[in-house]
Amino acid sequence: MGNVYGDWLKEQREAAGLTQQQLADAAIMSRSLIGHIETGRRVPTKEDAQRLDRVLNTGNVLSSFLPQGNSAVADYFETARQLEQQAVMIREFALSFVPGVLQTERYARAVLRTPFPPVSEEECDRRLVTRLERAKLLDDPVAPVVWVLLDESVLRRAVGGPEVMAEQIMHIVRCAETGRIRVHVLPLALGWHPLMENMLTLMWFDDQPPVAYSEGLRMGQVHDSPSVVQELQGRYDLALSDALPLKESLALLRATAKDYGHHD
Repeated sequence: MGNVYGDWLKEQREAAGLTQQQLADAAIMSRSLIGHIETGRRVPTKEDAQRLDRVLNTGNVLSSFLPQGNSAVADYFETARQLEQQAVMIREFALSFVPGVLQTERYARAVLRTPFPPVSEEECDRRLVTRLERAKLLDDPVAPVVWVLLDESVLRRAVGGPEVMAEQIMHIVRCAETGRIRVHVLPLALGWHPLMENMLTLMWFDDQPPVAYSEGLRMGQVHDSPSVVQELQGRYDLALSDALPLKESLALLRATAKDYGHHD
């Protein structure tokens, strides 16, 4: 999203002679959330915006002109990407392909090389670098805590061919075996489950409320309404309760990698 909203909020705060902390206290919000709104990384909820209007005596400007609308996924995902870097816990659900933070270079290239409409090789490389940069959050051996829930269809769809898939699946296995991530598979035999509509990322933070990010075809949305986030967390928990346990999930991942031609 553009940062006209955040810049205007900052101007109004400074005009009122308030620090971020003072505004946060008066509006019953965290200082870091005020900072994220001002820099364009977050959009306040309707309720937060109404409290900001009251504290700053701005009528209903902040609540009436909340950045919204059906923006392209790239626009919305930039906000989600920045939140991802700040999160202390991330829970991913993947419906069709491996989540970006776990993609190997060859798998990511296979995903990014087949967009419609087509893009140049240079643009593909640029997107690949961004994708691989995201994966660096797993370089820290402890934080963030990452759980990954995979629909079995992710494993069955041979993105990039058998060799790329074997390598990709074994990367996930190694991340799980070292304890860096926790992975569970939702078997196809389960049939319907509560997350079948699209992919989902849940994020928790040290200093601000949790958010969710959902994505479908050409669309992405960051959700920070507490009731919506709670509903999506509930859906995730229900799906997770139907998934294979960790040991069985790893056994399925290894067997699938072997089917694709991987040999220990």
